[in-house]
Amino acid sequence: MDFIRLLHALLHFDQNLGGLIAQHGVLVYAALFLVIFCEIGLLPLFFLPGDPLLFICGAFCASGAMSLWMLVPVLFFAAVLGSGLNYSIGRIAGERVYAHNYRWLDRDALRKTHEFYEKYGWLTFLLSPFIAVVRTFAPFVGGVSAMTFRRFLASVLAGAALWTMTLPLAGFWFGNIPLVRNHLGGMVLLGIGLGLGALAVAGLLKAYRRGTG
Repeated sequence: MDFIRLLHALLHFDQNLGGLIAQHGVLVYAALFLVIFCEIGLLPLFFLPGDPLLFICGAFCASGAMSLWMLVPVLFFAAVLGSGLNYSIGRIAGERVYAHNYRWLDRDALRKTHEFYEKYGWLTFLLSPFIAVVRTFAPFVGGVSAMTFRRFLASVLAGAALWTMTLPLAGFWFGNIPLVRNHLGGMVLLGIGLGLGALAVAGLLKAYRRGTG
């Protein structure tokens, strides 16, 4: 029964946050660090809450129950360290895969994945934190494909900073508006879609100019 309660609390940590703050005070920051670190750093725990948790934390900061100045650094370091752990796991797994000549392994696909991450990894890690599941698997795939660690780290730092600042701040300013709070997931996806759409249009315009130039 205790395990079921613990699992329920983890799955719905964002919904139980108010009660946890009242009972445990500043220890909640450690729990938040653990949840975000585990969600991004460990593949089996991809189901833990991410976007709604950050947004709701911002709303609690607006009410004075939490400190935004403490919250953002905690979430930032949790995201960066979690990504680093997942990258390291993927790197170890990738080295073992490369060391064995598995028949099922498509080395050409791994090479293309490596090239993709080297060229577009910055964009992947800038946007992936805003997409559930993808933010967990992206660092792992980056490690498996042997993405250069320096590029990986720079990209992850930028993506983590953007994610852990924008969503808590959005919650701080708009978290107490029911319409916004109830449609957070759709709004995040809309924002990502608009961003990707803008990049696609820019790429097409660039290609068109090259073709007509």
